[in-house]
Amino acid sequence: MIEIPILFEDGEALVIDKPAGLPLDRPRAGGIALEDRLDELRLGFQRPPMPVHRLDRDTSGCLLLARNPKALKRFSAAFEARQVEKVYWGVVAGEVEGTAGTIALNLSKISSAAAGWRMIAAKKGKPAVTHWRVLARLPGRTLVEFRLETGRTHQVRIHALAGLGAPLLGDPVYGDGQGAGRTLLHAARLVVPREGKEPIVAEAPIPADIAGLGFTL
Repeated sequence: MIEIPILFEDGEALVIDKPAGLPLDRPRAGGIALEDRLDELRLGFQRPPMPVHRLDRDTSGCLLLARNPKALKRFSAAFEARQVEKVYWGVVAGEVEGTAGTIALNLSKISSAAAGWRMIAAKKGKPAVTHWRVLARLPGRTLVEFRLETGRTHQVRIHALAGLGAPLLGDPVYGDGQGAGRTLLHAARLVVPREGKEPIVAEAPIPADIAGLGFTL
């Protein structure tokens, strides 16, 4: 069974390092999901913790869980109010020009019977803002830090493609799915402010499949 490391723990919150490949909800085709593992994450508490936000199945890294309904409500409100610091690392399947910048491209959802659904950059879409900076380079690949102001579905994935000119390595929806066993996106850092308490701060170490490409940080 896949190990789920704990990055932060107190009386109202857990932050786990979600393994890549573990979906939050049980897939239609079957298989293990995070919801099947929540009971073991009670760690002596009466209730199983509940995810506050979402990460794609392929995405590894920091995922916040609330240990009671009041905490879930407060943490969800912090995300909604854009008070949460969210930092991702992604491997872009190309050589990114420049060293840092901001991508502000509205995102909209489209779907078709043949291709299913996906996000696109569209003027009439919902506002989405991503700040980025290059962390390391290899021939044909760039390790980029993404800091999200908003939290739209597939935001980093479509902003990489439309804003930086290349998809994330391994992305089967916005790229060709080649070069990696998954979409190489990692939730590296999460900071959640709390009124009257120290903030929740968690950092997830670089996963083996990204480190194995040979990037030097």
